Amino acid sequence: MTPKSLAELYVLLVEPSQPQAKYILKQLIAAGVANYEVAKDGQSALAAMHMYRPNLVISSMYLPDMTGSDLVYAMRNDEDLRDIFFMLISSETGFEMIDPVRQAGVTAILPKPFESDQLKRALFNTLDMFNPKSLELEKLNAEDLKVLLVDDSLTARNHIKRVLASLGIDNVIEADDGASAVPLLEEQFFDFVVTDYNMPKMDGKALIEHIRNSSSQGSIPILMVTSEGNLNNLAAVEQAGVSGICDKPFETDTVRAMIQNMLSDI
Repeated sequence: MTPKSLAELYVLLVEPSQPQAKYILKQLIAAGVANYEVAKDGQSALAAMHMYRPNLVISSMYLPDMTGSDLVYAMRNDEDLRDIFFMLISSETGFEMIDPVRQAGVTAILPKPFESDQLKRALFNTLDMFNPKSLELEKLNAEDLKVLLVDDSLTARNHIKRVLASLGIDNVIEADDGASAVPLLEEQFFDFVVTDYNMPKMDGKALIEHIRNSSSQGSIPILMVTSEGNLNNLAAVEQAGVSGICDKPFETDTVRAMIQNMLSDI
């Protein structure tokens, strides 16, 4: 069943600490979540997913048998589980640990401890994924849009495609880095580009510079969806001519608004 409200959302909480699990469940219940299960490690969580099929998995980073990164990638590599939404709650701040989770496509990453408003916002973002609002474009139909998606992470591309599809955009051509995107831009017309920053061969900044300076589609809107946190790098991307920058993980409403703004003048 597709949940229409938090009361209909089915959550699997993966948390080895009983006090932490009790605290998070208390916050979930206060937010309006009524249906939930709890698992203490990754393997039992995966078994529970196959048995009960939750709408959302909320996990800590460090589990007895694997990390939260391992868990979400196990889900993304399992055909039966790859579409289940994932949220991380962790005190971990190291880029090496957090970035793989961002790349896997998650609805939110919350700190430990988190504020109740942060949890509610993350839960409502998950609901938005199930119950998306259509794009509001005066001159264009979402189903007619053609998008070039450039990201070296297959899991990230799959997540972004899912979000685009929820907005009515199904015509998405993929490239695994900037160098692969260049010939596609010469062969086909696109309404806009969605690109990552960190990619091999040609990164997002170099791709934007190529599009703006050397491509036959020099004025095409470009949305960067990235986990890049270096402000100097992001400033250079803005200087190169990006139309908008969105963090990973992102909220569906944010992506919708940015796409609408980018396409408003077309």
